[in-house]
Amino acid sequence: MAIKIVVANLKRLLVVAISSFCNQKPNYIMNDFLESIIKRDPAAKSKLSIILTYPGVKAVFFHKIANFFSVAKFDLIARIISQFSRFLTGIEIHPKAKIGNNLFIDHGMGVVIGETSDIGDNVTIYHMATLGGISPSINSDDQRNTKRHPTLMDNVVVGSGAQILGPVTIGKNAKIGANAVVTKDVPQNAIMVGIPAKNVGESSVDDQTFKPYGITEQSDKN
Repeated sequence: MAIKIVVANLKRLLVVAISSFCNQKPNYIMNDFLESIIKRDPAAKSKLSIILTYPGVKAVFFHKIANFFSVAKFDLIARIISQFSRFLTGIEIHPKAKIGNNLFIDHGMGVVIGETSDIGDNVTIYHMATLGGISPSINSDDQRNTKRHPTLMDNVVVGSGAQILGPVTIGKNAKIGANAVVTKDVPQNAIMVGIPAKNVGESSVDDQTFKPYGITEQSDKN
């Protein structure tokens, strides 16, 4: 009897979680999300193909559900959902990570987004990128319940293999080049490349075209 009650309550919570993901204006939210991906991926053929075949879309959907349970203090259920999502997509997002609108994780395999990460709107992250801590295995108890992962502001691009480590802030419109290692704050519109990452230029505020992998014509000249 107790097991039946628990299962019934879990079903109710799952329905509420999915409803919270799709509340207010679900058609508008989903359409805006899919349109934002089409604008950033020339390989996107249709909205249906994005829904069915893009692992980043599935990872974001499952994260919304996992985050709901995490906020409700059902941490084990949240982690099970996030690990199931990881199994399906190869993308690991901690249930407590805060994610804004229209996050596009392209290709996705190997992406890790840590517990206290905070991601703004219209951010693009490519495969094998990490939003992680600096040294989680050292003095772990002192790091609990503290901000130890990056904050990405709106319109940031994180290239493939990039590692952004620690409670740093990546400013609006900044571009992190492929395989760059970032351990310090990055100003808005900056173009960061190398190990350790260095600012090699500035992306134009007026230039609204999408630049993949954090590379622009200006940065390529340096």
